[in-house]
Amino acid sequence: MMKAHSLTMARYHGWAFDRLFASLEAVSDADWRTDHGLFFKSLHGTLNHLLLADLIWYGRFTGRPYAAASLADEVESDRATLRQRVRAQAERWIELVEGADDTTFGGRLRYASMAAQPCDTPWAGTLLHVFNHATHHRGQMSAVATRLGQPAPEMDLVYFLRLSGL
Repeated sequence: MMKAHSLTMARYHGWAFDRLFASLEAVSDADWRTDHGLFFKSLHGTLNHLLLADLIWYGRFTGRPYAAASLADEVESDRATLRQRVRAQAERWIELVEGADDTTFGGRLRYASMAAQPCDTPWAGTLLHVFNHATHHRGQMSAVATRLGQPAPEMDLVYFLRLSGL
Protein backbone atom coordinates (compact mmCIF):
# COMPACT_ATOMS: atom_id res chain seq x y z
CA MET A 1 0.00 0.00 0.00
CA MET A 2 2.79 2.46 0.90
CA LYS A 3 4.62 1.73 -2.33
CA ALA A 4 1.47 2.33 -4.38
CA HIS A 5 0.79 5.60 -2.54
CA SER A 6 4.41 6.72 -2.96
CA LEU A 7 4.28 5.92 -6.67
CA THR A 8 1.11 8.01 -6.98
CA MET A 9 2.87 10.88 -5.20
CA ALA A 10 5.97 10.57 -7.39
CA ARG A 11 3.83 10.73 -10.52
CA TYR A 12 1.84 13.63 -9.06
CA HIS A 13 5.13 15.44 -8.38
CA GLY A 14 5.96 15.64 -12.10
CA TRP A 15 2.36 16.30 -13.16
CA ALA A 16 2.06 19.24 -10.76
CA PHE A 17 5.30 20.71 -12.08
CA ASP A 18 3.93 20.46 -15.63
CA ARG A 19 0.81 22.36 -14.55
CA LEU A 20 2.87 25.02 -12.82
CA PHE A 21 5.21 25.40 -15.79
CA ALA A 22 2.24 25.96 -18.12
CA SER A 23 0.98 28.79 -15.91
CA LEU A 24 4.43 30.39 -15.76
CA GLU A 25 5.13 30.18 -19.49
CA ALA A 26 4.05 33.77 -20.22
CA VAL A 27 5.85 35.30 -17.22
CA SER A 28 8.49 37.73 -18.46
CA ASP A 29 12.15 37.06 -17.75
CA ALA A 30 12.20 40.20 -15.59
CA ASP A 31 9.26 38.96 -13.50
CA TRP A 32 10.88 35.50 -13.38
CA ARG A 33 13.90 37.00 -11.57
CA THR A 34 12.12 39.70 -9.52
CA ASP A 35 12.06 39.39 -5.74
CA HIS A 36 8.39 38.60 -5.03
CA GLY A 37 8.88 38.20 -1.28
CA LEU A 38 9.19 34.42 -1.40
CA PHE A 39 11.61 32.67 0.96
CA PHE A 40 13.90 32.10 -2.03
CA LYS A 41 12.89 35.52 -3.35
CA SER A 42 12.04 35.00 -7.03
CA LEU A 43 10.24 32.39 -9.09
CA HIS A 44 13.65 31.40 -10.39
CA GLY A 45 15.11 31.16 -6.89
CA THR A 46 12.20 29.05 -5.68
CA LEU A 47 12.25 26.62 -8.62
CA ASN A 48 16.03 26.39 -8.35
CA HIS A 49 15.61 25.58 -4.64
CA LEU A 50 13.15 22.83 -5.54
CA LEU A 51 15.66 21.27 -7.92
CA LEU A 52 18.42 21.60 -5.35
CA ALA A 53 16.29 20.03 -2.61
CA ASP A 54 15.33 17.16 -4.91
CA LEU A 55 18.98 16.57 -5.79
CA ILE A 56 20.01 16.63 -2.12
CA TRP A 57 17.23 14.25 -1.06
CA TYR A 58 17.71 11.97 -4.05
CA GLY A 59 21.40 11.74 -3.20
CA ARG A 60 20.51 10.73 0.34
CA PHE A 61 18.09 8.06 -0.86
CA THR A 62 20.59 6.63 -3.34
CA GLY A 63 23.64 6.88 -1.10
CA ARG A 64 25.29 9.36 -3.46
CA PRO A 65 25.15 12.65 -1.52
CA TYR A 66 24.76 15.87 -3.47
CA ALA A 67 27.02 18.56 -2.03
CA ALA A 68 25.55 21.99 -1.40
CA ALA A 69 26.68 24.80 0.88
CA SER A 70 23.23 26.38 1.17
CA LEU A 71 19.63 25.62 0.25
CA ALA A 72 19.80 28.72 -1.96
CA ASP A 73 22.78 27.53 -4.05
CA GLU A 74 22.08 28.11 -7.71
CA VAL A 75 22.06 24.80 -9.52
CA GLU A 76 20.89 26.09 -12.90
CA SER A 77 20.81 29.69 -14.11
CA ASP A 78 19.05 29.12 -17.44
CA ARG A 79 15.26 29.17 -17.14
CA ALA A 80 14.51 26.56 -19.81
CA THR A 81 17.25 24.22 -18.65
CA LEU A 82 16.09 24.59 -15.04
CA ARG A 83 12.61 23.55 -16.05
CA GLN A 84 13.97 20.53 -17.97
CA ARG A 85 16.13 19.46 -15.06
CA VAL A 86 13.27 19.75 -12.57
CA ARG A 87 11.10 17.58 -14.78
CA ALA A 88 13.87 15.03 -15.36
CA GLN A 89 14.48 14.79 -11.62
CA ALA A 90 10.78 14.20 -11.05
CA GLU A 91 11.03 11.16 -13.34
CA ARG A 92 13.97 9.84 -11.32
CA TRP A 93 11.74 9.70 -8.24
CA ILE A 94 9.34 7.40 -10.09
CA GLU A 95 12.21 5.05 -10.93
CA LEU A 96 13.42 5.10 -7.32
CA VAL A 97 9.98 4.21 -5.97
CA GLU A 98 9.45 1.48 -8.57
CA GLY A 99 12.77 -0.09 -7.61
CA ALA A 100 12.16 -0.10 -3.86
CA ASP A 101 10.86 -3.21 -2.09
CA ASP A 102 8.70 -3.56 1.03
CA THR A 103 11.74 -3.89 3.27
CA THR A 104 13.07 -0.58 2.00
CA PHE A 105 9.70 1.13 2.48
CA GLY A 106 9.55 -0.15 6.04
CA GLY A 107 13.14 0.75 6.78
CA ARG A 108 15.08 3.80 7.82
CA LEU A 109 16.95 6.44 5.84
CA ARG A 110 20.30 7.23 7.41
CA TYR A 111 22.13 10.26 6.08
CA ALA A 112 24.09 13.33 7.11
CA SER A 113 22.33 16.69 7.27
CA MET A 114 23.83 19.68 5.51
CA ALA A 115 25.42 20.53 8.88
CA ALA A 116 27.03 17.06 8.84
CA GLN A 117 24.80 15.79 11.65
CA PRO A 118 23.73 12.15 11.48
CA CYS A 119 20.03 11.70 10.76
CA ASP A 120 17.82 8.63 10.93
CA THR A 121 14.25 8.96 9.62
CA PRO A 122 11.58 6.59 8.29
CA TRP A 123 12.36 5.85 4.63
CA ALA A 124 8.77 6.09 3.37
CA GLY A 125 7.84 9.12 5.46
CA THR A 126 10.94 10.97 4.33
CA LEU A 127 10.15 10.16 0.71
CA LEU A 128 6.67 11.64 1.15
CA HIS A 129 8.30 14.71 2.72
CA VAL A 130 10.09 15.35 -0.59
CA PHE A 131 6.78 15.56 -2.46
CA ASN A 132 5.07 17.55 0.30
CA HIS A 133 7.95 20.06 0.34
CA ALA A 134 7.54 20.65 -3.39
CA THR A 135 3.79 21.12 -2.99
CA HIS A 136 4.45 23.90 -0.49
CA HIS A 137 6.78 25.81 -2.82
CA ARG A 138 4.68 25.20 -5.93
CA GLY A 139 1.80 26.85 -4.06
CA GLN A 140 3.97 29.89 -3.38
CA MET A 141 4.92 30.10 -7.03
CA SER A 142 1.30 29.70 -8.09
CA ALA A 143 0.33 32.66 -5.90
CA VAL A 144 2.97 34.81 -7.61
CA ALA A 145 1.81 33.65 -11.04
CA THR A 146 -1.75 34.74 -10.30
CA ARG A 147 -0.51 38.09 -8.96
CA LEU A 148 1.22 38.50 -12.32
CA GLY A 149 -2.05 37.86 -14.15
CA GLN A 150 -1.39 34.26 -15.12
CA PRO A 151 -3.97 31.49 -14.74
CA ALA A 152 -3.96 29.65 -11.44
CA PRO A 153 -2.96 26.07 -12.18
CA GLU A 154 -5.12 23.26 -10.79
CA MET A 155 -2.42 21.36 -8.93
CA ASP A 156 -4.32 19.69 -6.10
CA LEU A 157 -3.72 15.97 -5.79
CA VAL A 158 -7.42 15.24 -6.32
CA TYR A 159 -7.24 16.74 -9.84
CA PHE A 160 -4.34 14.44 -10.64
CA LEU A 161 -6.29 11.46 -9.30
CA ARG A 162 -9.35 12.34 -11.38
CA LEU A 163 -7.42 12.98 -14.57
CA SER A 164 -5.22 9.91 -14.24
CA GLY A 165 -8.18 7.62 -13.59
CA LEU A 166 -6.90 6.42 -10.23
